[in-house]
Amino acid sequence: MGTVYDTIVLGLGGMGSATAAALAQRGRRVLGLEQYTPAHTLGSSHGESRIIRQAYFEGTDYVPLLLEAYELWAQIEHDQHQRGALLQITGGLLIGAQDSQIITGSLHSARTHGIAHHLLAPDDLRRRYPMFQPQQPLYALYEPHGGVLNPEQCIRTYLQHAQQHGADLHFSEAVQEWQVAADGSSVRVTTERGSYTAETLVIGAGAWSGAVLAELQLPLVVERQVMFWVQPQGDVQQFRVPHFPFFIAELEPGLEPYGFPIIGDPAGGVKVSLFYNGTPCTPATLNRTATASEFDALRPTFAALLPELDGTVLRAVTCMYTCTPDHHFVVGLHPHHPNVSIAAGFSGHGFKFCSVIGAILADLAHTGSTSRPLGLFDPMRFRAG
Repeated sequence: MGTVYDTIVLGLGGMGSATAAALAQRGRRVLGLEQYTPAHTLGSSHGESRIIRQAYFEGTDYVPLLLEAYELWAQIEHDQHQRGALLQITGGLLIGAQDSQIITGSLHSARTHGIAHHLLAPDDLRRRYPMFQPQQPLYALYEPHGGVLNPEQCIRTYLQHAQQHGADLHFSEAVQEWQVAADGSSVRVTTERGSYTAETLVIGAGAWSGAVLAELQLPLVVERQVMFWVQPQGDVQQFRVPHFPFFIAELEPGLEPYGFPIIGDPAGGVKVSLFYNGTPCTPATLNRTATASEFDALRPTFAALLPELDGTVLRAVTCMYTCTPDHHFVVGLHPHHPNVSIAAGFSGHGFKFCSVIGAILADLAHTGSTSRPLGLFDPMRFRAG
């Protein structure tokens, strides 16, 4: 008989790698299963950069989790001697009309939780950040503690941490099925290589969650997203930190371009994309070939905000959002199996939470509960009645 684990973690992307690390550090016997290679580019946690911020326009309930996430990112950087390699503070701009959700929501979260911020009037935005020349009067909330995470390095670091604390991590091993014992005492996971048993299971399958959790009929929609790196016109240095923070702009409801400062090679370009502008797909049907010509439809949107981004596209990369109808996450215990925890539907804004979601999932797997409130993320909130 093979090893009987305390917990099996299905999926070792952002959430799964953080969970495996948190459990292993607690002395739990952990098996992590990943169908691809470490920090692969076939899911949702790649592309060199992800935004992290605190004045959260998506809702004030997220802010306590974000504050803890910052602490936990700093902790893993310290533990793995990766100071500054995972999270770089760049500052951030949340841009929109004075009555837009991005401004009103960010202000509400900042004021409710005492988050440092500065509100810039339209003229102040243009004067302080002259690369922004919007064609309409837009305000900006500047968040000095906003920053950028390197998702691939974050995942590699968590995986290393997990292994250093005794976790068994299997890569290029696809899961075929999982089953809970009739008496609920254990979980068996079958892969293409074998079968494994554990007391508890954590499912963090990303864009594959709909299939892995098919019995729950979660209303998850996978979208194809494309990230572009654009060579700006004019002086490239003005698009580097500290001159250029990350930005998210709400130009009109449903039209939200965002972008990052150039980090690393100045010739690498400015990374930009659009929230919730993707086409529905599945991991199997996703067209993974992205072309520079796809930026042409978005070019007027970015040029109207940052004229110097009407430049050459250096490269384009696809990824996937897995979205819920309300764009809130799905995190909690499986409604039918209390020894199975699930994390899904991170809806394009979840990576920044990996550090704290990993701790939450470790709580659920280890003790069956967590001190953090999860009502907003209830897996069964979509069920009729």
